[in-house]
Amino acid sequence: MPQRPPDVKPEIVQGDLSEELLEAYLKGPDLAIDTETLGLQTRRDRLCLVQLCNRDMKGAIVRISRDTLDPGRPPAERTPRLKRLLEDPKVLKVFHFARFDVAALRHWLGIEVAPLYCTRTASKLARTYTDRHGLKYNLLEFLDVELDKAAQQSDWSRPDLSEEQIRYAIADVTLLLPLMDKLQDMLQREGRDVLAGECMRAIPTIAQLDLEGFEGLFEH
Repeated sequence: MPQRPPDVKPEIVQGDLSEELLEAYLKGPDLAIDTETLGLQTRRDRLCLVQLCNRDMKGAIVRISRDTLDPGRPPAERTPRLKRLLEDPKVLKVFHFARFDVAALRHWLGIEVAPLYCTRTASKLARTYTDRHGLKYNLLEFLDVELDKAAQQSDWSRPDLSEEQIRYAIADVTLLLPLMDKLQDMLQREGRDVLAGECMRAIPTIAQLDLEGFEGLFEH
C-alpha cells in the first residue's frame, strides 16, 4: 500500500526568506523548489507561494503578497534573499515542470534561476514506457508515495491558508530530491544523462519564449 508524503512542518515567512533560512539552504548542494500561482497564465496570474525543501527536510513556504509585487518596485529588488539563493551557482535548484516555475519567478521576482534540474523533463527522457509524467505518478513508481491532489486548484492568495493547502504545497517539494536521484540513475543507465543536462540548460530560454508569447517556435 502506498505511503503518505513525509510530515514536514514548513516555516512560513512573508515576502522573502529569513537570513536563517537563506544560510541553511546555501549550505546544501541542491534544493527542491515549487511555486503556486493564481492560475496558469503567468503574466496575468500572480505568484503567491514559493515552497522550498532541502535534504534535511527543512521546509519553508514564502508567501508573496500583492505588496511584495508593488509595480513601483523593480522585480529584481522584491525578494533579495530568495533571488540570491535561486541564482547561486553552487546550489542546484530542482523542480517538477521547471518551465512554468522558472517563468513565474523571472516575471514576478526578476530571478534568473540557475543551475536547475527538472524531474518532469527527466521523466520524459527516462520513462519512455509511459505517457504519465506527473509528479504523482513518478513518486508512486519510484518511492511508493501517493500525493493527495485535492487542494491543487484553490485560492493560494488567501491570507489564511488552510492546513490542507499547507500540506499540499510542502508535499510537492519534500520528495523531489530523492526522485531526482532515481531518475538520474535511469538516465545514466540508458546513456541519456548528457542529453538530459543539455535539456536542463535550455529550460530558461524556453521559459523566456513562453513569456514573450512565442509558441511552436521550433515546429515546421
